[in-house]
Amino acid sequence: MTLLLALAALVCLPWADLEITQLSPGAELGRLLAGALSPDFFATEYLMEAIATTLAFALQGIALAAVTGLLLSLLYRYRPIRVMAALLRSVHELFWALLFLQLFGLSSLTGVLALWIPYTGIFTKVYGEILEEVDPAAELALPHDHSLGNAVSRLLYARLPLAWPHIRHYTKYRLECGLRSSVVLGFVGLPTLGYHLETAFRQGLYGEAAALLYLFYLIIATMKWWCRAALLPLYLAVALWYLPPLAQINGELILQFLTQDIVPAPLKSGGELWPWFLRLWQGQILPGLTDTLLLSQMALLLTALLTLAWFPLRSHWFFSRPSRALGQLFLIITRSTPEFVLAFVGLLVFGPSLLPALLALGIHNGAIIGHLVGGFAQGLRLRPDDTPAGYSRAGLYFYQVLPRVYPQLITWLLYRWEIIQRETAILGVLGITTLGFYIDSAFEEFRFDRAMVLIGAAALLNVAVDAVARALRARLQQGDRLARRDA
Repeated sequence: MTLLLALAALVCLPWADLEITQLSPGAELGRLLAGALSPDFFATEYLMEAIATTLAFALQGIALAAVTGLLLSLLYRYRPIRVMAALLRSVHELFWALLFLQLFGLSSLTGVLALWIPYTGIFTKVYGEILEEVDPAAELALPHDHSLGNAVSRLLYARLPLAWPHIRHYTKYRLECGLRSSVVLGFVGLPTLGYHLETAFRQGLYGEAAALLYLFYLIIATMKWWCRAALLPLYLAVALWYLPPLAQINGELILQFLTQDIVPAPLKSGGELWPWFLRLWQGQILPGLTDTLLLSQMALLLTALLTLAWFPLRSHWFFSRPSRALGQLFLIITRSTPEFVLAFVGLLVFGPSLLPALLALGIHNGAIIGHLVGGFAQGLRLRPDDTPAGYSRAGLYFYQVLPRVYPQLITWLLYRWEIIQRETAILGVLGITTLGFYIDSAFEEFRFDRAMVLIGAAALLNVAVDAVARALRARLQQGDRLARRDA
């Protein structure tokens, strides 16, 4: 498995544009570091409003998605529901935002819908898998018949209580992801922290940008104190009061968009559809797909390498408590910074190429999986004879800890593959030549028919990657079961 991933990335390497085009990357990096060391917390106008909007979008979008995802997860065993969930989550929230901007403008409804729809697909899948993996013993103890009342009783008294701790934990994690997504929505004009971040970076106001990032890190780092289940209804009520999901609805505009704007141009003018699609395929879809796949495969390998390097940072097998605290802080900062923001900073330092996107995807996802694997390593129980006196840390790492955590690392890496693929596509909005570059250009040129075809291509690519990753995970789990049986 590892060799396959490495070979795929190495094959992509010669075809990827990883050139540094910035004339003085060191000088730009120095200015960024100077700004990071001298944050200006008073430079941003309407700062509190931006923070409140970021929180409101995340709370409303994730709350709606959690409810609809839970309801749909009850039917996840049916193929149409699984296909619908895959399609919903395969389109990134930034692409949904670009679509809804055409219908509802820069409104709160646009921000909430852009988060609600893709996260509904994510919650449907994960909640459905959690419910499927519940121990069936409690459900088998209940009387069985085919009535609706009995099915509801089995759900409420057998499956849901066992699954609820996992559902609650995952929902809290997804709220953190929703906060990052809410920040990124600012890069398309919605007034979240991301809007002010983009403005500060573009104007070279790195002290102001650093202050905005530090405030966001503070929000994420303190979630374990303020994100209490009992307080979430209150937070949601305040969010709805502060920023209700409303927009000025223009029925004629929506009708025109759905019946004319997104219809392929040849169908409206009586031309031939195939030559139009062929030109779009050769000029945009194929180049975008190629760069998207190249970047995602290389990012997957970089993520794996950084995970291997970083997971010991939070493990007591390798570091003392003070050192682990610093390691935890590093992982929190790197995993809390959206890939979109990291790539934006990388473009300022290295110039336009695939290199900033590759580093952004690898650093962010490496920190996420490193955090998870480090926590898994914390729970390992090694026998005293496994760690004899004089055993070096390198020996402990390579011969004791790594073999035990590696299967779980690969499983999490395959789970992140689809997410890396989605994020790779949207980085094109920054000018990196993935599918998102062509989608953003189509929206800027008001060629909505092309935009819809390109979004469809991105969605199908994500669905295909998800199917491959799921098949590889199943094969890995089957091999693990056979190994345990033969042991």
